[in-house]
Amino acid sequence: MKVHEYQAKKILRDYGVRVPAGCACFSVAEAVQATETIGGDRWVIKAQIHAGGRGKGGGVRLARSIEEVASHAGDILGMQLVTHQTGPRGQKVERLLVEQGIDIKAEFYVGLVVDRASQKVAMMVSAEGGTEIEEVAQVTPERVCQFTVEPGKELGAADALQLAQYIGLEQGSARNASTILQQLYRAFWEMDASLAEINPLVLTNDGEVIALDAKINFDDNALFRHPEVLQMRDLAEEDTNEIAAANAGLSYIALEGNIGCLVNGAGLAMATMDIIKLYGGEPANFLDVGGGATTEQVTEAFKIMLKNPNLEAILVNIFGGIMRCDVVAEGLVQAAKVVKLGVPLVVRLEGTNVELGRQILQDSNLDMITASTMADAAELAVTAAGA
Repeated sequence: MKVHEYQAKKILRDYGVRVPAGCACFSVAEAVQATETIGGDRWVIKAQIHAGGRGKGGGVRLARSIEEVASHAGDILGMQLVTHQTGPRGQKVERLLVEQGIDIKAEFYVGLVVDRASQKVAMMVSAEGGTEIEEVAQVTPERVCQFTVEPGKELGAADALQLAQYIGLEQGSARNASTILQQLYRAFWEMDASLAEINPLVLTNDGEVIALDAKINFDDNALFRHPEVLQMRDLAEEDTNEIAAANAGLSYIALEGNIGCLVNGAGLAMATMDIIKLYGGEPANFLDVGGGATTEQVTEAFKIMLKNPNLEAILVNIFGGIMRCDVVAEGLVQAAKVVKLGVPLVVRLEGTNVELGRQILQDSNLDMITASTMADAAELAVTAAGA
């Protein structure tokens, strides 16, 4: 689960990290009022969406007067902000963050993720703050330092200070930054985050170290421990189909292709998408119905996929282990009768009671294409989709 920048900064502030004074705003009037609360003579108006690259898309602007605050807020609120992370359709801006302007002397990057290879928490720091860290890591990997921490342990003061010195901070500024690194690590670990990022962490002309931007993603599986985080969820930033799927107990992610995939098991779903691409097609979604999908869940899965205007075919690929093929076949038949598909349906069953399942599909007299192997199913689906 993602949260907005202003929400991430509140969490960091609660852990002692210094952030600029700011206010979340939902209207131009609130943005103007925020300048009085914040004070000063310069303010930054930031679009709040769950995507990076907002500045390049016109979603971050500097104002030097109340009139400019009102003008920029009016321009940004309601805009369809397009960045490299939103896709071509962009994301509508419905809230802003108005912050005090900060005099910046230098910018740095700090990030935390779970390193699955080492099974540790990885902290990355770089003197190349304010830029895309992926680009820095690819072009100049020597500019990124990675340090891992054993699960359950804290980031030590000596290690944090060494990381702060690595990015070029000295004396008091390095000590301040090392404290922030420790605070960020505590927030990451205690809040069950999957990613925590400050980009940039800035050194001001006065020698202060401040988190100028913040991003935190949370492990969905741990949200039951953090109801306060769940309250921060902004459904307007999420795909409506993904929300409907989650409510139905399905794992669904929308993609850019035209062949819908309905599969049981995440690994099989990934393999199904791969083989579709191998045969020249493009998957329209990732959809895992799990090991015990009901007729109602299969029906909901069909409905969700059919909402995609680009859908040209559906491929159902089921391996009957825990879930028997005859039960799956009966569910598919009932669901297909309820939902008017309107696109070719390719079905491949394998596993427990597969022959009985195939017979049920054959006896249903429904308009569907059956396949015996994944390769056949993928090729038939790509052909049916007109790829």
